[in-house]
Amino acid sequence: MTQEFASRFVGELPGENGGVLVSAVPSRQVFEACYSRVDPTPVSAPRLIAHSREMASRLGLAEGELGHAPWLQILGGNALGTASRPFAACYGGHQFGNWAGQLGDGRALGLGELTGADGSLWELQLKGAGPTPYSRRADGRAVMRSSVREFLCSEAMAHLGVPTTRALSLVGTGEQVVRDMFYDGHPRAEPGAIVCRVAPTFVRFGNFEIFASRGDETRLKALTEFCLRHFFQQEVRDVTGHTPLELEKMGKNLAQPDAVVAMFQTVCRRTAQLMVEWMRVGFVHGVMNTDNMSILGLTIDYGPYGWLEDFDPAWTPNTTDAQGRRYRYGNQPRIAQWNLAQLGSALLPLVETPAPLERALSDYSDILHQAEVTMMAQKLGLSRLFLDVPDDASPDDLRRGQADRQLIGELVDVLQLVETDMTLFYRGLANVDISADALRGAGMDALHSAGMDALRAPLEGAYYQPQGREPDQLRQIDAWLRNYVRRTLDDPQFDARKRRQQMNAVNPKYVLRNYLAQLAIDQAEQGDGQLVMELLDVLRRPYDEQPQHERYAEKRPDWARHRAGCSMLSCSS
Repeated sequence: MTQEFASRFVGELPGENGGVLVSAVPSRQVFEACYSRVDPTPVSAPRLIAHSREMASRLGLAEGELGHAPWLQILGGNALGTASRPFAACYGGHQFGNWAGQLGDGRALGLGELTGADGSLWELQLKGAGPTPYSRRADGRAVMRSSVREFLCSEAMAHLGVPTTRALSLVGTGEQVVRDMFYDGHPRAEPGAIVCRVAPTFVRFGNFEIFASRGDETRLKALTEFCLRHFFQQEVRDVTGHTPLELEKMGKNLAQPDAVVAMFQTVCRRTAQLMVEWMRVGFVHGVMNTDNMSILGLTIDYGPYGWLEDFDPAWTPNTTDAQGRRYRYGNQPRIAQWNLAQLGSALLPLVETPAPLERALSDYSDILHQAEVTMMAQKLGLSRLFLDVPDDASPDDLRRGQADRQLIGELVDVLQLVETDMTLFYRGLANVDISADALRGAGMDALHSAGMDALRAPLEGAYYQPQGREPDQLRQIDAWLRNYVRRTLDDPQFDARKRRQQMNAVNPKYVLRNYLAQLAIDQAEQGDGQLVMELLDVLRRPYDEQPQHERYAEKRPDWARHRAGCSMLSCSS
């Protein structure tokens, strides 16, 4: 160990029983506290299964340190780092639209913060490290299958450029954990594991909601000041002209109404941008409860998530959500706004009037829309989409606007005509050759079926049953493709080479396909982490061509269509 842990959360906020170490059992309602100090429960045989060399480097750790004492003991929950004061946070949340009351870290323990190689502070958290006062009759453990999924997806999302918490390590515990995977009365023992998650903070919407629900304005204010002090310093400066430190030296309240509103505005903006990133890569969170929403706009809590393989806006990976499909792919941006409204309501006691919070929430829609338009233009290789041109725009822009609205609307239809892999469709679209002189101008309309076959060829790998398409379906696909080519050639900044580069920079070739994660789980449950690390290596370069790893870019195989873990998952982990 080369440095000590710090813990601003424990040091600056009120804890249960004055912040001293407390017993994890029994689970209980914890009042007037932001956390409970509780130690991890040791395991019998911790063993490093996988690790992220990027996060180890950011924390100033050598890769070889993680698999040996003292770090292996720390990551397995068997020992504490220097000055570490483990804690479980108290929070509440709305689950599937209903207030659930107190939730809290039922199987996660914050170890404290380490100073990264660049001077930034990173909080380390063990998930699966044993019971806490918030475990609600559970054991506080995690199984290997959910831990592999969280470890891999945290890092995959980071390399895709999606804001996310990170993962430092995946440790097998050497113990069995009993879980009822489908809540059908058939529990079984599974290998246990612990993931070390890393983020600037794990504060979430629910941390604020629990105090607002209890009318505890003192703790609500303390938590808000903590966030303003450490994570929204620029917002404080913008509205007060002073840094948080300067204000506190002056004896002034950090949680001034204008500062709280500015913080909320930033959370709205970051959340809108996060939703666009999820939609861009086809990620479905699966359980967008308010307790799973990060105050920093990070993807947090990788539970029953899934990757949209065949394009279906109504798909959700969560068996618990199978009927209502509240958290389906196409509904994620709207749910995020609903969740933000709950956060705004929680902050209302600190703001003089709801009007500025309502304006910030309204701005979310505008920010989301503009970001979505930009994102879709990038995915299609266009310099811009003319979806919002004013009525007094030039005739050319008005014409492009009408064409773009038709293009996007028909694209959504075409992607659902037959089973179409979203990732491979966009990746293949970049390879459609529209640079040849034969495709320019009115000649497009004269292309016969053979010509369309050649034009469509780069997309064929995206279809699950390319030979099963009906003639009408092919005609509709070809009609959209003709319109797309015409629109691309009409782009004022059209450049064939740059178009492909732009598209391949935002349309990944490699994502953590559900069946790939399950294959890695199968091996890891046997104590073999080789595929976990191999997938991690591939997912480090999701936008690059990796000829030696083409098999990891293939469509979902038939055997995975309905297999548990490859299609839908429960929250059981």
